[in-house]
Amino acid sequence: MVHNKEPLSESGIYRYARAASAVLTHFICIAFTVLITLLSRPGTSWFSWHPFFMTLAFFFFMTEAILLFSPHGSPIKTLPHKTKGRVHWVLQCLCASCGVLGLAAIFYNKHLNDKSHFTSWHGLLGLITVCAVVLQCLAAVPLIYHSLAKGWSLAKLKRYHAASGLVTYLLGSTSLLLGLCSTWFTAFVGEYTWYLVVLCPALSTLVIMNQITNAYMARKRSQS
Repeated sequence: MVHNKEPLSESGIYRYARAASAVLTHFICIAFTVLITLLSRPGTSWFSWHPFFMTLAFFFFMTEAILLFSPHGSPIKTLPHKTKGRVHWVLQCLCASCGVLGLAAIFYNKHLNDKSHFTSWHGLLGLITVCAVVLQCLAAVPLIYHSLAKGWSLAKLKRYHAASGLVTYLLGSTSLLLGLCSTWFTAFVGEYTWYLVVLCPALSTLVIMNQITNAYMARKRSQS
């Protein structure tokens, strides 16, 4: 008997794996953000706003902004690239706004408690990440309004934006992981739960890195 159905090709398996990983990342973004919101209980103190806003900024908004361009997991996959770019910029602006609010909350909380500012790696990386994402939002304006990019190659600007965006995302993820090592968070969870929670930003970072590198490697191959 001759079977007409061929086994799933390696590229097909890879495509399904990427789609599954993107869907999983969407779920992780929501679950992790809800968890931190429940633990921090925003509004109960000035400090409570810090983990809430920072998680919303660098785990939810930033991750979802990048996933908009995923060929397999974008919630607006059928919309034009120009529309995706504008939605991406809006989400990144929300990320920057939440980052500034989270930074202001912890700054004021330390001021009230007469504590030194930015004395830990978590604090320093957090400050650098907030500054970086604000600069990213400003630098992206010529990519949205092309008339402002006169004399510049849009292709190069997009490559620089993607590369710096990936670095910013890695900074945010590292700062977030350091925050999960804090006394505040470890007081809420057990050892095994902590390892499970830490997997959330680690897995999302791998997915984002894979998406960005694959997108620009494919573009480079098509141009060669």
